[in-house]
Order: sequence, then C-alpha cells, then structure tokens
Amino acid sequence: MQENVASQKQGKQLIIELSTPDLSDRPVYLTGNFNNWATNDERYRMMRIGPGKYEYTFTDADALPKTIEYKFVRGSWEDEELDRYGNARPNRRCKSNAGHITVHVPRWRSGGLAYNPAFLPKIEVISEHFEIPQLIKTRRIAALLPHNYYETDRRYPVLYLQDGQNLFDDYAPFGNWAVDKKLAIMAEKGQGDIIIVSIDHAEHERIAEFTPSMKTRLGSGDGKKYVRFLADTLKPFVDKKFRTLPDRDHTGIGGSSMGGLISIYAGLMYPEVYSRLMIFSPSLWVAPNIHTQVDDFPDPYETRIYLYGGQKEGAGVVPAILRFKQAIEKQGLSDNVVFQLSIDPKGQHNEARWGEEFPKAVEWLFFQ
Repeated sequence: MQENVASQKQGKQLIIELSTPDLSDRPVYLTGNFNNWATNDERYRMMRIGPGKYEYTFTDADALPKTIEYKFVRGSWEDEELDRYGNARPNRRCKSNAGHITVHVPRWRSGGLAYNPAFLPKIEVISEHFEIPQLIKTRRIAALLPHNYYETDRRYPVLYLQDGQNLFDDYAPFGNWAVDKKLAIMAEKGQGDIIIVSIDHAEHERIAEFTPSMKTRLGSGDGKKYVRFLADTLKPFVDKKFRTLPDRDHTGIGGSSMGGLISIYAGLMYPEVYSRLMIFSPSLWVAPNIHTQVDDFPDPYETRIYLYGGQKEGAGVVPAILRFKQAIEKQGLSDNVVFQLSIDPKGQHNEARWGEEFPKAVEWLFFQ
C-alpha cells in the first residue's frame, strides 16, 4: 500500500531511449521547452546504458507541457543532432504521456561542422572562360571531384548542375546548396563516388538561356543552343579530361527553378545522353507544355527523375510538378520512366532548401 502511495506522488514517467553511433564517453543532453532550451543542463544529462545507447527518465511526466518539444545535444548547439544527410532537423515532439519512446540520431554536428573536412571534394575550375560556341559566349565551369580522386584509378558517374554560382560559393548573394559539404557527408558514408560539373549561369541573360526553344510564356528562348552546348561540347570535354563513366546510365543533369526547367528540356532533347534528372522546384509555369517534347523520348530508354517541390514556394509549383509527372506517365512511358516525388509542405524557394534535398536526390538517382 505504501508503494502505491509513493508511486502516485512520483507521478507518471516518460522514458526517452536514444540510439546513436558510439560516442564513447561524450555526454548527451536533452534540451527543450521544459528547460528553456538550455544545452548543458546537468538535470537533463542522459544516462549511458551501453555503446551508443542512452536513456533519460522524466520521473514526473505530469509536470511537463502536454506536448514536449526537444532535441539532443552534446553540450552546445555546435554539437547538436543532425539527420543522416547532415541537415539540421526540426524539433522533436512527443506527448508527455507517451510512456516510453525510442529514437535514433544518425549524425551529430561536431565543433559547429556537419561534415568531416577530410572528405571534402576537390574543386577544380576547368576554366573561368570556357567557350560556348553555340551561344558565342564564355562561362566559368568547375568540377567537384571525389576527395580521393587522385589516389585511385576509378571512373565515376557525372551529374551536370546549373547555376554554378549558387552551388558551393560561401559568399553567394542568395546562399548556396553547400554541395561540397553535402558530398563530404556522403563520402563519409561511402556515397561520394560521383563527379559534379558546375556550370555558371549567364547573369542577366540567365532567363533567356534557360528558356526552352519552343512556345513558352516568355517566348522562344535560347534553350536549344544551351542544351546542345552541354551535350555536344561540354560533356565530351569532361569525359576526355576526367575519369568518367561516359555512358547515359551514369550521366545526370539537374538544377532548380529555371535551372530545373532547362534540365527537363535537356533530358527530353537528349535522352541518349542523360538517364538521371534532378529537378528541384522547376519553373514549369514558363513552359507548361514542355512534356510535348517527349516525342523525341524513345521507349527503350530507362530514365530516373527526382522531382522536388515545396508548398511554400507558391500556389502553382506543386500542382505543376504533379501535372508534369502525370503528363509523362499518360504518354505511355511509365514502364521506362521512374519518378521519385518529394513534396515538402513547408518547403520554400531557396538555395538552402535545395541543398538539403541534394544528397537525398543523389542517393536515389545514383546509389540505389
């Protein structure tokens, strides 16, 4: 009888059990709306119960907020939990009466870094003024090579990405995808065996270059000349200069916004060159009938298309993506064209969000 009374006074318990890569003796703390988000509060230090296993018991769950928000940290925000792609994750949530929950943290920030610098790709600027004969222009072209590229004789798949200024430049005016850092995280997991070719955009002529050469809401652009440059001039140069796997099965193209639109166009115009398309938030409003270019898309070609859109980008972005996907499937190509659809209810139209999606897309396109 006395035990029952003591139990009632103590209240209900909430037990949070954590699994993570072994941190040896590094302490792990809970932080949340129950302690004003303090990061090294000894009251909420988790108990290490085994290699990579931690546990914390709230002895009086009734005293907690009905819904608790929390994260795991290793003493500061510079050492917070991350998702497996190295992205900061949203606050965890659970009901205070959940009883016992088990969670997993696959990765941690370390000293403020989400990646191990030893795995950063080698960035080589092919040319600051690479000639584009189709457009009578020049452009900066760079290659991001695997960190151990010069220590092996391996050949690698290649992904051509638009808007190079926004891919890895820390001082880009609109932010950047942090492609180099994401590749370092992937390399640490054994998925960094890929070459990224970064093509700068044309500044004030970007829209014209990325507009397909067909009837669009912006008129007929220079898209055909631009995608000819990529397929007929740049790719042969890259295949000659670097140890690539030049066949279509190991060649992809991608981009975001207008860069996503021109990447769709390139994939439809050159299906014999590209088998993997990374399409983020494409500006399909410019060319809502771009799928009609699929007439040149021969049935034998098997193609993977990763489609991402955020519902906070504008009312028309996600519906346009879905219409594009359905249009391709209705043309009888569903047996050969495989889509991976990623829709983020909170996704916004910016480089940071596309950078978060980048490793997920590369993983699905090239390593699954």
